[in-house]
Amino acid sequence: MEVKKKDIRALTKDQLREFFTTQGDKAFRGNQVYEWLWQKSAHSFEDMTNISLETRQMLKDNFVINHIKVDQMQRSTDGTIKNAVRLHDDLIVESVLIPTATRTTACVSSQVGCSLDCKFCATARLKRMRNLNPDEIYDQVVAIDNESRLYHNRPLSNIVFMGMGEPLMNYNNVLKAIDKITSPEGLGMSPKRIVVSTSGVPKMIKKMADDDVKFKLAVSLHSAIDEVRTSIMPFNTTFPLADLREALQYWYAKTKNRITYEYVIWDGINDKQKDVDALVDFCKFAPSKVNLIEYNPIDDGQFQQADSRAIDMYVKTLEANNITVTVRRSRGKDIDAACGQLANKS
Repeated sequence: MEVKKKDIRALTKDQLREFFTTQGDKAFRGNQVYEWLWQKSAHSFEDMTNISLETRQMLKDNFVINHIKVDQMQRSTDGTIKNAVRLHDDLIVESVLIPTATRTTACVSSQVGCSLDCKFCATARLKRMRNLNPDEIYDQVVAIDNESRLYHNRPLSNIVFMGMGEPLMNYNNVLKAIDKITSPEGLGMSPKRIVVSTSGVPKMIKKMADDDVKFKLAVSLHSAIDEVRTSIMPFNTTFPLADLREALQYWYAKTKNRITYEYVIWDGINDKQKDVDALVDFCKFAPSKVNLIEYNPIDDGQFQQADSRAIDMYVKTLEANNITVTVRRSRGKDIDAACGQLANKS
């Protein structure tokens, strides 16, 4: 029976050093391998050219590198790139590169499918198959950084956890991935350029505050009225707005970091004055800003983008109450790469 080899990237640097000493080698060999795995994103042991052939063979005998493969890359007319990423067990997730004049942003996935049940999101229909490991999240970022350099002549500048999955339902692995992404021994990116977007899991928002994380928080809100939010995001019955509000107050008290609310306005669902008034009230307990996001239909008629008058009403009311508001146009719609559209159609 073949012994299942361990993924070498599950080991810490200290564990790698220890492995080499138990093999009768020098501990610093572990540092070299660690650098190849993370800073240089080696896909195979053959790539590790400053390590002897004998040592590389020994690594191959004991470990695997479960590297992702970009199975399919699609490029939009607006410069957006969508990757269908094949994992070591043949499951697929999607990640997206979003370019603007001043930045390139990676939108990465944290789960295969999703733990939650938002009715307007294509990913939610896939159901959660498993959480991504830290290295699988990291690899998505490396792939998009390479594409950013190749197609846009600049390194990746920002990361948003807004791809497939609910990041706070895969909290430990997401944190480990961010740790590697921000470490000088990894990609060395600033945590201030990373946004973790959640549908709102109160207990985990408080945990993030207690863990003193340095990245930014965004909340996929879409309604500040419980009945309306439950009708579009049924898990709101488990995590109602009062609990979310309390968790966000706790977050701000601990971190002093402003909260971003992501908000789609749908025709006949949340496009009335009472909806925007409730949002204004919800924004007032902690410094926040609102991103109004253009909706991207997912094949059925239940959810339709509200007309421009409703969007104007939101903008005027929010601005009159001194709440920063931005209207975000969708990118990559022609390749199903826009918000809420990641569904592995390939």
